[in-house]
Amino acid sequence: MKGILTQKFVETVSRPGRYADRAGTGLLLVVKPTGGRSWIQRTVVHGRQVDIGLGSCRRVKLAQARKLAFDNWCVARDGGDPRETRTGAATFADGLDAVIALLRPTWRNPKSEIQWRASLRDHAGPLTDKLLADIQTADILAALAPIWHTRRETARRCRQRIKRVFDWAVAQGIRPDNPAGPALSAALPRSEGKAEHFRTVGYEGAGAAVQAVRATGAWWAAKSAFEFLTLTAARSGEVRGARWEEVCTESATWTIPASRMKTNREHRVPLSGRALDVLREAAAYRDSSGLIFPSRTGGQMSDNTLSKLCRENGIPGTPHGMRSAFRDWGGECTSTPREVLEMALAHVIKNKAEAAYARGDLLDRRRELMESWAEYLAA
Repeated sequence: MKGILTQKFVETVSRPGRYADRAGTGLLLVVKPTGGRSWIQRTVVHGRQVDIGLGSCRRVKLAQARKLAFDNWCVARDGGDPRETRTGAATFADGLDAVIALLRPTWRNPKSEIQWRASLRDHAGPLTDKLLADIQTADILAALAPIWHTRRETARRCRQRIKRVFDWAVAQGIRPDNPAGPALSAALPRSEGKAEHFRTVGYEGAGAAVQAVRATGAWWAAKSAFEFLTLTAARSGEVRGARWEEVCTESATWTIPASRMKTNREHRVPLSGRALDVLREAAAYRDSSGLIFPSRTGGQMSDNTLSKLCRENGIPGTPHGMRSAFRDWGGECTSTPREVLEMALAHVIKNKAEAAYARGDLLDRRRELMESWAEYLAA
């Protein structure tokens, strides 16, 4: 729909769609099905058509939107990129896009961007079209308060992500402070709820859990992966993605590359005699995928496969909980030093003084530990 927009039309139009201004600068009024109104400028930058957000209509009036669009058009006409000079009109959505673009190369899981966008869409939606310079702590508080007690982890992650967007805004000179910082901490009520942890069968029931899974008629790779996970105290993703080239049977060592580790550090896992038996059994099914424990279709098993094994066989825990069972066993039933147990779990030692002494990976001491763990499970 083309024509000359008026301020009254901008304030009263309710039909969803895009409404073009006659000015010739590509200015568009966007009306969403929810009733939200915002400004978009469609223009050409360095030979490519781009859409530039100019803010919410609640904050940016028609005259101001026209001036912003004209200034951007002039910059683009002269060969520049108006997106690099329009920080004053940047919305929260613009900031989110910029932060995600900076973080994207560091994310190993493509789901990270989806999770960021989904959480802020669902729980920080009212901030989307607001100018970063205009958002106050009260706006963020209003978005997080409804889920602060009922969905603690979701609320915590949303707050962290919102804070990252405003850290970017401060760095860009868009605003001098971060409204998601200390002031928000003081305003949000303290939550006394207990942290949720992965359920575990306890080390007393770990061996029985392995035996129960082994006796089922489930896919061979799922059963073997569950036992291997328990024997090595590794994470589910590390086991499901394990490849044959990572294993050296001569040295009885499984070396997980940094790219597949949560800590982004290479981790060597000493393999007990029973762990090597599991690998020898898996070798009979070796295929072209290179995966030690492939799915039925030859790809990597989903993260729900091993969890489903627990549910279907009455195991009161999760695959990740088997790591907790190992840690509790090591702490209560052995005299193993804490740093050896933490190294076995590939945990990063946060204490600087302790980390300074733990320069190696204590492989030999961990090898004895993992052999004892395998014997305990078999008994």
